[in-house]
Amino acid sequence: MRTLGAEISHALKARGVEVVFGIPGVHNVELYRGIEEAGLRHVLARHEQGAGFMADGYARASGRPGVCYLITGPGFVNAMTALGQAYSDSVPVLAVASCLDEVAARRGQLHQMLNQTGAGASVCDWSEEARTPEAAYALIDRALGEFAAARPRPKALHVPISLLGQAVRPAPMPAQETQLPQVSHNRMTEVVNAVFAAERPLFVFGGGARGGAEVAAGVLRMTGAASFTTYAGRGIVPKGAPLHFGSFLARPSSAEVFAQADLVVALGTELSEVDLWRDEPGHSGRMIRVDIDPEVLSGLKASDMAVQGDAGALLRAMAVAIPARTEDRRPRWDIAAVARQRAAWRAEVMSERPGIVEVAEALQAAMPDDAMIYSDMTQFAYGAKEVWDMPRAGHWHHPYGFGTLGYALPAAIGGAVARPGLPTCAILGDYGLQYTLPELGTAVELGLPLPILVWDNAELGEIRDAMVRSQIAPNAVVARNPDWLALARAYGAQAVQPDSLTALQEALTAAFAANGPTLIRMTPAIV
Repeated sequence: MRTLGAEISHALKARGVEVVFGIPGVHNVELYRGIEEAGLRHVLARHEQGAGFMADGYARASGRPGVCYLITGPGFVNAMTALGQAYSDSVPVLAVASCLDEVAARRGQLHQMLNQTGAGASVCDWSEEARTPEAAYALIDRALGEFAAARPRPKALHVPISLLGQAVRPAPMPAQETQLPQVSHNRMTEVVNAVFAAERPLFVFGGGARGGAEVAAGVLRMTGAASFTTYAGRGIVPKGAPLHFGSFLARPSSAEVFAQADLVVALGTELSEVDLWRDEPGHSGRMIRVDIDPEVLSGLKASDMAVQGDAGALLRAMAVAIPARTEDRRPRWDIAAVARQRAAWRAEVMSERPGIVEVAEALQAAMPDDAMIYSDMTQFAYGAKEVWDMPRAGHWHHPYGFGTLGYALPAAIGGAVARPGLPTCAILGDYGLQYTLPELGTAVELGLPLPILVWDNAELGEIRDAMVRSQIAPNAVVARNPDWLALARAYGAQAVQPDSLTALQEALTAAFAANGPTLIRMTPAIV
């Protein structure tokens, strides 16, 4: 018989977990007893927030749950920002944390806080304490089952210190895997009929529809529909699709496009504030919403259709069903007008964010098609996400909803661990890099060929612009930066500052072939 801490590692391994991110401590040391014996790989973070972001990045890249081991109190709290981000972006992260045995009658204990499970509940789908070995095993299975069968959001499992050290029996064999709810054939037929009854159907693809990326272009062609993608949905519609408006949803004038549609089909997207930056898309016609989350399907108009199920699977079913009933439909949308509108929106981005479009397009031309990109809250990413057409779905990850700084570097480390031998890249600003900079040590330790593209405008540029728009004199938006190149080299990373767009492309290519991470400093002067 092993301790429960060791058996948790064995149970996770038996259920398909390969990697754990974390930092050991005196309270959670029993979790580390069984890691090597179980065959798990442990990645040592420099801060628990970094461990949480690494688990998030790993989950997004691999499609499997990301797991982090955390210590009581401050260790768990340090990771709560990452857990909140995972909740906002529907990422399957399981946090396993030690907790104190008793907190009501005894005060002043090491790492004590008032309500650790309650704190977790504020950023996780659920946060539960296991008081028996059987409960710990059951909660692990509950978390993994819900990741597979419902909208994936983070879960927190807290295990008392004394229980982690108890000798216990192994976990039972895992149950049969579950799957996402599927749209019925009859419901799929209703969707197809509604699309063909519309004069100007408009599809909006979110990240939840990426399972249908291989057939999306065909469905659009057969139905004559125009399309948008959210930022998370980029790559679902291939570059050059004639009726694709791109990822310009947040442009105010995109509401005018929605007003032209008599049917909007929203697939795997909340159409939230961070997708639209307005209250409504702008349509007056009917909407069909397809999502696995019933909450997203609430609040529709009486004429709208709510379809609960996997949007990607629905697209694949439509691609099979539609050819059996009709030939490709002639679109009522004007192809030339779509191209003109996209060009106008690109010009708007160039005007608002000087230099960013040129740098983004240079990087796009040099970036491998199978690269996985992780970006941070930075002006460069805000502009690039609008103009950068991704060649593959699910290959650009960003802290969309929660919107935390410091995401890109540790998340990219997690993504690189998930995809050994495949290109991974981080894009972030000079200020955001300072939030989780120590994780550069982890990237060096692992020998990851990770380009770290830093847009250094020596200020909080987005906040400065917001202050100016609000007629506030810019205040507290400039901080002294370190010598980034010297700092990266001090960690053991490579570092370079290209002086032209061609040199930037060459630096990116070299970084993917390096034997460790490379910090690439970009300034507005590069254009």
